[in-house]
Amino acid sequence: MDTKEQSQGQVQQQQPLTDEPFIPTEHANMPSERQFVLKSGNTFAVYDANGDIRGGDDGLFVNDTRVLSELVLTFGGRAPSLLSGSVSSDNAVFTAHLTNRPLPPIGGAHTPEGVIHVERKRVLSGHVLHESIVLTNYGTEPSTVPLSISFAADFLDMFEVRGAKRGKRGTLRPPAVENGEVVLRYVGLDEVERTARIQFTPAPDVLSPTRADYALHIQSETAISVYLSVTAVTHALSDASEESKRNAAEAAECAPESGRPAIREALVEAHRRMRDRRRASARVRSSNPLFSEWIDRSLADLGLLTTDLETGPYPYAGIPWFSTAFGRDAIITSLQMLWLHPTLARGVLRFLAAHQAREDSAFRDAEIGKIMHETRKSEMAATGEVPFALYYGGVDSTPLFIVLAGAYAERTGDRELLDEIWPALQLAAEWVARHCDKNPHGLLDYQRASEHGLANQGWKDSQDSVFHADGKFPVGPIALVEVQGYASTAFSTMARLARERGEEESAREFDRRARHIRERVEEMYWMPEMDFYGIALDGKGDLCRVLASNAGHLLAFDLVDRTRGEAVARQLESTLFHTGWGVRTLAAGQPRFNPMSYHNGSVWPHDTALCARGLARYGERGAAVGLLQSLFEAAVTFDMRLPELFCGFTRQRGERPIAYPVACLPQAWAAGAPFMVLEACLGVTVDAVNDEVRIDRPQLPEGIDWLEIGDLRLGDKIATITFRRVGGQVIPSVEGDVRVVAVL
Repeated sequence: MDTKEQSQGQVQQQQPLTDEPFIPTEHANMPSERQFVLKSGNTFAVYDANGDIRGGDDGLFVNDTRVLSELVLTFGGRAPSLLSGSVSSDNAVFTAHLTNRPLPPIGGAHTPEGVIHVERKRVLSGHVLHESIVLTNYGTEPSTVPLSISFAADFLDMFEVRGAKRGKRGTLRPPAVENGEVVLRYVGLDEVERTARIQFTPAPDVLSPTRADYALHIQSETAISVYLSVTAVTHALSDASEESKRNAAEAAECAPESGRPAIREALVEAHRRMRDRRRASARVRSSNPLFSEWIDRSLADLGLLTTDLETGPYPYAGIPWFSTAFGRDAIITSLQMLWLHPTLARGVLRFLAAHQAREDSAFRDAEIGKIMHETRKSEMAATGEVPFALYYGGVDSTPLFIVLAGAYAERTGDRELLDEIWPALQLAAEWVARHCDKNPHGLLDYQRASEHGLANQGWKDSQDSVFHADGKFPVGPIALVEVQGYASTAFSTMARLARERGEEESAREFDRRARHIRERVEEMYWMPEMDFYGIALDGKGDLCRVLASNAGHLLAFDLVDRTRGEAVARQLESTLFHTGWGVRTLAAGQPRFNPMSYHNGSVWPHDTALCARGLARYGERGAAVGLLQSLFEAAVTFDMRLPELFCGFTRQRGERPIAYPVACLPQAWAAGAPFMVLEACLGVTVDAVNDEVRIDRPQLPEGIDWLEIGDLRLGDKIATITFRRVGGQVIPSVEGDVRVVAVL
């Protein structure tokens, strides 16, 4: 959840009941049932199927600030009727098809319902939203259409949109019309002026600071177009340099005009950008068109969320709440996609190395060597109202950074990058080692350094996600079971990398540390009466004897005893965990179990994917195939797009999975989940060090007769591998000059 604890993890204090027959809602900004998103760099837009922004949890956001909180289209004061709203298959363009309700007479007869077709097309380019509104009169008579576009900007910080209350805000300037365009301004407490400029082509008949009004005269069988653009401009008032002033002036003067050429150019650029991102990954096709559509949508979502930074491509965590760089989320997403798209991991590793902590800060939970958890560019982050400008409160990002580096090196053989980030890897390993040495059992634990930070700092970071069997919360520091798996794998990875660099003494020390953690996990976390590993050790060394999906991550990294791992696998397959749609985060019947909770019984696709990887590694490849089938069937009900999470109710015949109301959609590690599970089902390992692809007893889900992995790159070689059902087996065949070793 990351900073999710600040809003979703907190319990709202109930208001006393009154004698009134109705109780007013506490918060009017409820999430819309169906929302659509576009993203470009650090800008994204969220709106409904009509294309309208209404100031709830939607809007146009730039650097975690809502620069447009209203954009509503009406005819004669009435909303048009919706025909359809959709985003293109590559996530580049949104299109809504609308039609008029009966229009009032303006100097003539009224216009009947359903004769004016409206196509509303939208695209993002940088910090600019472009939109075209094309109205076509299919009636037999000319029509005058009273079109209005209302707009507003509250310039709320993302944390305010999510429910945070501030004692003081900056100055919201009155909206104004300047030189034929609307200018919306806000000066924040961080001494940054944020401006949204709205332009229209052709000019409205009436333009006020809150609305543009047109009286459009449309002949029969004729179309007319209206264009608008919203340009976000940011200017730091505290920077008094001449260059800063000049750049701000140029940005204001040279804002792109709205109109057909501008939106056409933006459309071409958006499609090109998405096409290039898609081509960076291997292709996946299958005999099942619906399954192929799910895979295509997942790749398109990853393309949408990926942002091109100076250090390379980086998958932002999710829209709307987490459209920014997160450490843990990006690492897991890169691991999911590594076999198909290693360039993503390269960009993530370089960015995280560049933002590694170089000093200690209790407010930011930073310590030298620690890997970033989250970064924000909003006003509240800049002023220190929240610690997330560059925040390090995650216990697992640092060992996972090392794990990803080792996996990337095996997948690509890229020694140049390993040499570049080797100092960062050493600092990260030193941080993990220091913390293990502080723990009386030699384990990696956490305890927040400031009350402003996250109380729980594993991937389940809501306040109530770690507890004892009696439901009581543990005292810190807390050593999560899955984090020990990450830490042990990180030390094993460092041992291998150090040995390759000729640092044998360091390698032996890393091996010793990895072995020690594995031994402590078996000694201190195993619950023989439950055939499972407990979720955590508290600060007193007492085990939280709770059945949670965290133990599945131990299997994913091949950490534990074979017999015990197989017992855990059987539990994960049982109805205690398996809902029919995926793996619950907490087994049914456990204290605090709630299928509607954020972390205590819900289903997270990325968590299910890691469990599936673990099942395959401990001999349950068929169970991994079953989980792939379950996630696929869930995705079908979510418009072929897995959300961040959904409720953990048991699957019922004829019913859909139940959505979690404020889940991010799309979410990077949810979009990447099918690829990790598919890799586990096919038993694929791409090994550039040994210049081969290994395939171990592949299996395919029901309904798929063949599946093709195309443009799979291994160094400068490219191959296409096709898996086909032949009799009772799945047989791979290869085209290309890549060596494949298969065990059937």
